[in-house]
Amino acid sequence: MKMNNQGFTLIELMISLAVSGILMGVAIPASLSAIHATRASEAHTALLGSLMTASSKAALHGARTTLCPSHDGQTCLTGFDWSMGWIGFIDQNASREREPNESIIFSQTALQDTRLMSSSGRTRIVFQGNGGNAGSNATFTLCDQRGISKAKTLVVSNTGNLRNGVPNATQISLACQFK
Repeated sequence: MKMNNQGFTLIELMISLAVSGILMGVAIPASLSAIHATRASEAHTALLGSLMTASSKAALHGARTTLCPSHDGQTCLTGFDWSMGWIGFIDQNASREREPNESIIFSQTALQDTRLMSSSGRTRIVFQGNGGNAGSNATFTLCDQRGISKAKTLVVSNTGNLRNGVPNATQISLACQFK
């Protein structure tokens, strides 16, 4: 009588586990990198959209609009870290602070695994009634979990034009500090 064995031998099982381990070792880092790249792209797009909206609303209403970091979608924070989110509002009294009677144009929630820092001295971005940015150029530096090699900058000129820039060492060191 001949017995028909079904199943795996120990060697077949070990080979299968080794191949699975190698595939997981390659797939997981690639998937995480893709997730971080997507989040950074979403943050860049949100900032770009916010800046364009604020500029056009300023020109449309002939009034100042202000963008500032915000963690609650209602009030401005001090500092240069925009990672907790930001708001844009029509700044009727030009105070650079949102008053209860000033309309919020948009509110951005906190960024995931991404840091966004504005240039030193630029805690607010103000667009004049003509759509131009008040003050000097402002540079935003965006960094995600992929590290300093993937850091990007977006520069807002005082005429309101937007362009990509190249982050310097100081900008990178500030934006790429993750806790």
